[in-house]
Amino acid sequence: MADKSKVILFVFGICALILTFKTAQLQIINSTYKEQARKTTLDKTIKYPARGLIYDRNGKLLVSNNAIYDIDVIYNNVPKKIDTVEICSLLGIDKKTFIKQINKDWKNIQYHKSIPFTFLTRIKPEQFSVFQEHLHKFPGFYPIERNIRTYPHENIAHVLGFLGEVDKSELNSDENNTYARGDYIGRSGLERTYEGELKGQKGVGYVLKDNLGRYVESFEDGRLDSSAISGSDIISTIDLDLQKYGEALMQNKMGSIVALEPSTGEILTMLSSPSYNPNLLNLDRNRGVSYDSLSQDTLYRPLFDRSVMAKYPPGSIFKTIFSLIAMQKNLLHPKRTIYCDGRYEVDSKGLYVQKCHQHPTPYNVSIALQHSCNTYYYQLLREFIDSHGYTTPGVGLDTLVSYLNEFGLGQELGIDYHTEDSGFLPSSSFYDNLYSHIRNGWRSTYILSLGIGQGELEFTTIQMANLAAIIANKGYYYTPHLVKSFAKEEFQLKEEFVIPKRVRIDAEHFDPVIDGMSKVTTLGTGKLAYIPGIELCGKTGTSENRGRDHSVFFAFAPKENPKIALAVYVENAGFGGDIAAPIASLMIEKYLNGSITKKREYLEDRMLNLKLINPEQDLLSQLIRQ
Repeated sequence: MADKSKVILFVFGICALILTFKTAQLQIINSTYKEQARKTTLDKTIKYPARGLIYDRNGKLLVSNNAIYDIDVIYNNVPKKIDTVEICSLLGIDKKTFIKQINKDWKNIQYHKSIPFTFLTRIKPEQFSVFQEHLHKFPGFYPIERNIRTYPHENIAHVLGFLGEVDKSELNSDENNTYARGDYIGRSGLERTYEGELKGQKGVGYVLKDNLGRYVESFEDGRLDSSAISGSDIISTIDLDLQKYGEALMQNKMGSIVALEPSTGEILTMLSSPSYNPNLLNLDRNRGVSYDSLSQDTLYRPLFDRSVMAKYPPGSIFKTIFSLIAMQKNLLHPKRTIYCDGRYEVDSKGLYVQKCHQHPTPYNVSIALQHSCNTYYYQLLREFIDSHGYTTPGVGLDTLVSYLNEFGLGQELGIDYHTEDSGFLPSSSFYDNLYSHIRNGWRSTYILSLGIGQGELEFTTIQMANLAAIIANKGYYYTPHLVKSFAKEEFQLKEEFVIPKRVRIDAEHFDPVIDGMSKVTTLGTGKLAYIPGIELCGKTGTSENRGRDHSVFFAFAPKENPKIALAVYVENAGFGGDIAAPIASLMIEKYLNGSITKKREYLEDRMLNLKLINPEQDLLSQLIRQ
């Protein structure tokens, strides 16, 4: 037993000697840890990534980054005695501003004394640099370098979108702590839809500072540091030159243009007019004033994207789609004649009459479309709705609606854009409710206006452009989209953008409709859209309105192997063949040929100089000119 005690005491003695030697080595011989103890502060810094750039389909830069310099502060880390004179001098502010910026309403959940908040934003680069040199004098203050967006061109504002500071609800729902107070996030357009691809990934750096706050060295030689990873650049589908041209044609007009590449669904142009200069909302000092002015303009509503949000009656362009569905249902033969003398008698006594304009008798579908005969389509709609019986019109209507749904109508198309509206298709239940006061219910004669694209039908401009693409492709379409590719291979287009969707219309039914659309621009209602050397297929529409009618036109070209399909909607511009048709044809000629022929320059000048609104009187025009 005694021997065991001696052994235990011996072991403890050896351990004690080893510990004593190690302590002496650490404290006397090796000065590393002695020096380390003097380094009292481990500081964590965030490295902000560069946001991905956005280009047009031809590689032209649409959105770039500019560095901005902020000073953040943690209130609890600021000493009670601080040289306010020097810090104010370095930052170019007065003491009153200093007090205002550092003292917040601490009862407001937006602020906390232990959480960093922005003390000053967008200070001059030279001030930022000098302040960094004196940073050790001002504990609690942190220089932050961020990026804001700038726009080389004064175009495409709605599509590109803008950034805004993250709010409290977004921070609370950010489970991965991706964002922090003061960070920016996409608020609209591509910036919002592709926030995940564009934003990049923050990096972090750990540095050791002495008790005066001065930099000593990187912690553990940067072993724990990580670099910021920039966001992915995006190649958009937009054609900048075509977009600029469209915006010029729509200057001083209200409405929208959407142009697609039928073979891919790529959006070449998507514009809403009036618009605004995207640099007005690029987070500069006047951003708040600019946004308030734009949002308060209730007359022209420049922030409202008419290309995807405005719902319009399509007018007579609907006749093309209705013809296809009627032929598919064997309710219409391509060579059918329906006599028209400029009027359509709804009842046998001629007491209820719908008007049509004077034109040759439509001996077939193509001629009916060429001259946009209302009588032809009043009669056709009546037969379609009554195809299951005069007293059960709801069955016929819902059959029509089911086909229209396949054309992407009455629902969102699913484009990569957050503000898309679904439009509206009236179903039998809608009319059951609308005419619930009528004893025997509603009949086909109540809704004849649907046959010519009026009544309760409402489409968006992008839906109309997609209809043109479906006809151009003879029965299929790709979901329209705004992004062509990503610079980083880890990101890919969604599957729905590369898989075609087909409608239940046999291919042979498209030929008479396409022939009729071709005749529209040569001998029909859209002769101003005729382009020498390009076979353009289009259809005019005049959408009835309480004030002046809206001008509508959709088209594709060339007739064989189409390269572009588009829709133009100009509010309060009158007959579709007068305004929307020539604008559409100029867009098509510009895209396919690169320039406008001499013989059509007069038409270009007329459309460029046509004023349907007078923006000189409103605040929006002043902002646009800035």
